[in-house]
Amino acid sequence: MAETLPSPSYSPVSESQVNGHSIPDQVAITGGHGVGRLAAAMGILVVKCTAEHSIAVMPVEGNQQPFGLLHGGAHCVLGESLGSMSANAELSPGQFAVGVDINATHTASPSTPWVTGEARAIHLGGSLAVHEIVVTDGAGRRCSTIRITNAIRTRR
Repeated sequence: MAETLPSPSYSPVSESQVNGHSIPDQVAITGGHGVGRLAAAMGILVVKCTAEHSIAVMPVEGNQQPFGLLHGGAHCVLGESLGSMSANAELSPGQFAVGVDINATHTASPSTPWVTGEARAIHLGGSLAVHEIVVTDGAGRRCSTIRITNAIRTRR
């Protein structure tokens, strides 16, 4: 039996705050795009989204490997989602950003129910955007450091 995926505007929490961050309307914060089906299925919620600085939160529950730890791929999905949204946030009409490289170093397992991803621009150019994403747990402990490079393209 096929699993039904949530819509891009899916929000798995009723709390107005997660890890000290207020959770805004997800359709509004993403400019009407939502977070995408994969990020929505993982419970990712965007807190802030600009080209220079973006923040999102993600639950640990449901995103674990068989041993109960947050899956390394989940860290990467959070990082790529944030980096790609940031890279696309302030492009000119007709432009879009696509990920061409991502790397991650996982240094700790979160000890809280939610993690926070914080993306900061390293380079915003005409053909490339590079962001570093730091993933921390609710106690502020760094769990992963991710870098993504997005190519800036023009629609044909």
